[in-house]
Amino acid sequence: VIHFYCQSPVVTLKRYPSLKKSLRDRGQLSHFWKSHRLDMVQYSEDCTAFTEANEPLINYLDVSTYFGEISIGTPPQNFTVIFDTGSSNLWVPSVYCVSKACAKHTKFQPSQSSTYQAIGTPFSIQYGTGSLTGVIGSDQVVVEGLTVSNQQFAESVSEPGKAFLDAEFDGILGLAYPSLAVDGVTPVFDNMIAQNLVELPMFSVYLSTYGHGELLFGGFDPSRFTGTLNWVPVTQQGYWQIHIQLDGTVAFCVNSCQAIVDTGTSLITGPTKDIKELQSYIVTIPACFHVHEALGFVPSFALLLPQEYGDSMAFCTSGFQGLDIPPPAGPLWILGDVFIRQFYSVFDRGNNRVGLAPATP
Repeated sequence: VIHFYCQSPVVTLKRYPSLKKSLRDRGQLSHFWKSHRLDMVQYSEDCTAFTEANEPLINYLDVSTYFGEISIGTPPQNFTVIFDTGSSNLWVPSVYCVSKACAKHTKFQPSQSSTYQAIGTPFSIQYGTGSLTGVIGSDQVVVEGLTVSNQQFAESVSEPGKAFLDAEFDGILGLAYPSLAVDGVTPVFDNMIAQNLVELPMFSVYLSTYGHGELLFGGFDPSRFTGTLNWVPVTQQGYWQIHIQLDGTVAFCVNSCQAIVDTGTSLITGPTKDIKELQSYIVTIPACFHVHEALGFVPSFALLLPQEYGDSMAFCTSGFQGLDIPPPAGPLWILGDVFIRQFYSVFDRGNNRVGLAPATP
């Protein structure tokens, strides 16, 4: 029996509009498309929208809109980060960053921290619009009262593309397995476990459809889901990767597929061929909010609620996106925030499994 712990630290995840919505509200979305040489028809905002190229950039526009706060150094320097189960490194902008994107974000100043240690290892992560580069440093990192000592992290000195100019977050804190970590850096959660900062080697995520979310370290909160948790084994310890089967009126993954549960992705992505077929059913349905009735498209254990297929009442934007991940990692489906908003998710490192149950409203 796995117990939850009321005293486990809970990080409040604030929900912000996606970059796409922010640009749209300011009347700048069309200019953004053109500046990145994207096909305006292919990326239109009606029910026929289907993304096939430039996937990392398009996904970034819809990137996880749930951010939390951490601090680094002594005295603490505060940062807003995405808690990302699809990566394993922690990075924040450096005071030495030369990119325009850094000018609008909080920057880490190593000289202002008495606990900082320079490591100096070069760091680079590739994105669709370029590579984020920097150097590795070490300092104490505080996450909701948990003080992680000697945590190595990346100090970004160059950030790619124009998209980061409007990002609401400063950096990313990865929560995937150590095998994904660039430069072999020990992830924050692994150090929490090693330093006995959590009751149990697990964390859980609740994303509210209409408000904020919660990230709980060291256990899970039964008040945030209904019924019992359905435990699914991790099939490969890199991403939080599991077997899934998707069936209904339209069936995919009949013989099961590999999928990752990823808080750093907003949508549900899958192989282009399958998503095209799925989108073809969506565009034949007059009312977007009756998509679920026509498709009967559900995970084998529950139904995605209809409002999660669109991002607002005003726009019919599909919650599915084509993304071909090549071998050896792929093909993979990605179950992003659209999925996690419907299913409370427990990431259990102690038993290498993911627990899923219908989330409470």
